Amino acid sequence: MDVKREVHRLIQKYETDDPFRLAREHHIQILFGDLGGKFGNYLKYKRSKYIIIDDIRTPEWMQPYVCAHELGHALFTPNANTQWLKTYTLSINADQVEHIANEFAVELLLNDKVISNNPETCIYDLAISRGIPKQFIRLKRF
Repeated sequence: MDVKREVHRLIQKYETDDPFRLAREHHIQILFGDLGGKFGNYLKYKRSKYIIIDDIRTPEWMQPYVCAHELGHALFTPNANTQWLKTYTLSINADQVEHIANEFAVELLLNDKVISNNPETCIYDLAISRGIPKQFIRLKRF
C-alpha cells in the first residue's frame, strides 16, 4: 500500500489536508471526551465510524495529529481492532496497523505541498507547527 500516493489523492480530491475536515467528508463523527489515558481512539460500530479525541490529556497542538492518526485507521484499516490485537494476541499486525496510521498522519500533515510552501522553515519546526510529535517525523517519505 502506497500511503503517500493515497494521501496525495485525498488532498487533491477534497482540496484540504485538514484531518477534521477529511473525517467529516468521510462521514466520520469526531467526539471529544476523557479516554482515561489514550490520546485518541477509532471506533466502528455497525456502519458508523467515530474518532474520539481525549480533550483532557491530548495537548491542543497535537490534536490534528491524533485526528489524522485515527483517520488513518478509519481509511486504511477500518475493521482492525488494534486494542484487542495488542491485548489478546501479541500480534505483530497490531504494530503494522499502528505504523500505517502514523505514516498516514505524517504524510497528511507534512505533505509535499506544505514543505514546498515553507522553504525557509526547518522540517522539524514545520512538523511541530502541524501537530506532529518529533518522534514521528522520521516517517516522512521524500
